Amino acid sequence: MSTSKPPDSSRPAAWHITPMNPAEAPWPLLLLADPSREKVKRYLPGSTCYAARQTAQFTPSGLGALIGVCVLQPPQPERDSWELMNMAVSPSWQRSGIGSALLHHAIGELRKRGIKQLAVGTGSFGDQLLFYQRLGFRVSSIERDFFLRNYTTPLWERGVQLKDMLRLTLAL
Repeated sequence: MSTSKPPDSSRPAAWHITPMNPAEAPWPLLLLADPSREKVKRYLPGSTCYAARQTAQFTPSGLGALIGVCVLQPPQPERDSWELMNMAVSPSWQRSGIGSALLHHAIGELRKRGIKQLAVGTGSFGDQLLFYQRLGFRVSSIERDFFLRNYTTPLWERGVQLKDMLRLTLAL
């Protein structure tokens, strides 16, 4: 078990979270979490997005460089809850609390809207599964051979091919 020091409140945060227009979502980050450009193109329009932005790095918009993204999709005909479709943090910023902060922010916003449940689909093992379970998500179903049917290129994690998708849900 690891422990972390509380943030130093005397220093300004190196990053902050803002709403983001889905059309401005950064493809390099989106493709880290979902390597199918076609799938991302299908779920991105109409989604609600949040961005983690580096505070210290100047950009023409003045908002800061994008270092993380969270994409939420409202209920669709085939499902009745909101779904986390994409969550990615720039590799150089991973393991710094940005992913957890993005997801906590998104959950807070959904709660304000009165949303009762958030779902996410992920591989049946690996760091992503542990990440969601640490935040309170619970396995609700298994979709066998999801990654075999839905991706033309095999997906691998730690030398093992992803085949089944676990659907996890979080009661809000």
